[in-house]
Formats: sequence, C-alpha cells, structure tokens
Amino acid sequence: MISLPTPEELRRLRRSAGLSQAELAKRAGVSQSLIARIESGSVNPTLATLRRILRALEEYVKEEVKAANVMHSPVITVYVDDGVEKVVSLMWKHAISQLPVLDHDGIVVGMVYEKDVVRAFLKHREKALKMAAKDFMSEPPPIISPSTPLSTVSTLIGDRYPAILVAEGRKLVGIITRSDLMKYLLTTFKTPAKTRSRPRV
Repeated sequence: MISLPTPEELRRLRRSAGLSQAELAKRAGVSQSLIARIESGSVNPTLATLRRILRALEEYVKEEVKAANVMHSPVITVYVDDGVEKVVSLMWKHAISQLPVLDHDGIVVGMVYEKDVVRAFLKHREKALKMAAKDFMSEPPPIISPSTPLSTVSTLIGDRYPAILVAEGRKLVGIITRSDLMKYLLTTFKTPAKTRSRPRV
C-alpha cells in the first residue's frame, strides 16, 4: 500500500521547498484555495490531484538545486601510479567504494571501484599487489559542471553510474554518489526553507 503524505507533511514539504501556496497551486494546475484546504485537512484530494501536487514539488526542487549543492568536496583521489594497497587503504579509511584516478597533471583519467579491485585479485592473484591504479581502473564516469541541475544529476546516477564527478574546467571539485543525493534530499525536506543556506551557484 502506498503511504500518502498527511496534510501537515504536505505543508512541511511545500515550505521546505520554499514555495507559497499560490506558487505550488500554479505549478500543479490547481487553485490556491484547494492547496489551503488540503493542508488544513478540510478536504481529501483525489489520488490523481495529490500526485500532481507532489510531482510539482519534485520538479521544482530538481529545477532549483544544482550539482554544487549536492556534491561532496574535497574529493579523495589516487594517481595512475598509486598501488592497489593505497587504493584499498583509502577506501577503508574513508568508507568509500570508488576513487577517481588522476594523471600527473591532475586530470581525471579513470575511476577505481571496489569491483575493479576484487577483479584484479581474482584474475591476477598475488601479482595484483604489484599493480597500479592505471592497470585495473574503469573508464571515468560523466563529469559535469557545478551548475548542472539536479534533474540531470538524478538521471545520470542510475544503475550504470553509482557516482558522477563535478569539475570546473579541468579541475575536479566534487563527487556525487547515490548516498550524497539521498542525504541531500532528506536534509532538504526536513529543514525549514528559511534556515537553509542559499545555493552556492
């Protein structure tokens, strides 16, 4: 069974998104009075109407939030010549499952995932201990700018890419994982709009 938001939860979501009743009504294609009555609990909307309202909230958040608001920075990285022991050590130390690989100019040339390390050991056994990141890294994931909208971020972070990178020009400035995205959205909808920091881009 689908759990629908209560009037109080809907009001909190709207306020967290920074929308007035009139703005939400316009985006959802309903009247402001209907939004007010739903939030007061004096009327029970149809499922279709409620879905339109929730979809309008979601689309607004995706339009307004940028990659810079979601990304984790600074980024833990390794260089192409760093050995497998360093890769594993950094993953354990920082509780992360992927590391961008940089060349000696600081440019992203690949990504090492946990699965890459496991495959290296299964294939090469003890010889993997002498391998460098460049020997078992995967292709780099998509690299976006800090001003990329959340809608694009959420589209890219799917089954194929568990993380994407954020760069200004050629400089790596952030990483966004599924966990980062979930944490941001949870925090956003739990924090009143007036207390949230302004977008950084």
